[in-house]
Amino acid sequence: MSQPTPHHRPRIPPDPGVRASDAERETVVERLRVASVEGRLTFEEMTERTEAAYLAVTRGDLDAITSDLPGMGAPGAEPAPLQVQRRFTAVMGDCKERIVGRVDQPLEVLSVMGDVVLDLRGAQVPSGEVSVTATAVMGDVKVIVPDGVLVEMTGHSILGDRRILVREAKPGLPVPVVRIQATAVMGDVKIVDDEHHAPVRRALATWWEERRARRE
Repeated sequence: MSQPTPHHRPRIPPDPGVRASDAERETVVERLRVASVEGRLTFEEMTERTEAAYLAVTRGDLDAITSDLPGMGAPGAEPAPLQVQRRFTAVMGDCKERIVGRVDQPLEVLSVMGDVVLDLRGAQVPSGEVSVTATAVMGDVKVIVPDGVLVEMTGHSILGDRRILVREAKPGLPVPVVRIQATAVMGDVKIVDDEHHAPVRRALATWWEERRARRE
């Protein structure tokens, strides 16, 4: 005589309107870190989504942050290529670099009577932290970072200037960090985010996003 088939209750999908817990937020942030290691998210994207995760109110908010990412260990989850170049130098000339690839070692920037522009927004940063040693001698160094990162600058200036022009990160949020050891000798070391690097373009993009949202 055959045994009766056990009754299985149908699985009830999680309610996206339920408020998210701190543990659920941390799980999403870890998924973002792994996605950066896999080369799926740039430093800019990871920073934006990390901030959104910590500010998320509901589970639905968290689901939206990772909706375009596959599950952990999905096929094709290869580490992002290493960022081979670590030193960027301009001597009586210009050097403009947009880093693409994984950054897991400190970067060194030197300007001697020249200009260096180093763009970190397109990099993959698995640890969520970038260290840069920047030296400007009668020249200029500009480092472009994503909006929302925490910038910590140390060092000194002699007849020069060291400046941070970034939007302040929301207090209490463990956001990605850029640490700058800056030396300016009759030169400038400047750290800017997207808003301060291209304010007109940023304003136009914000206007267009708001206009599209109103239409929808």
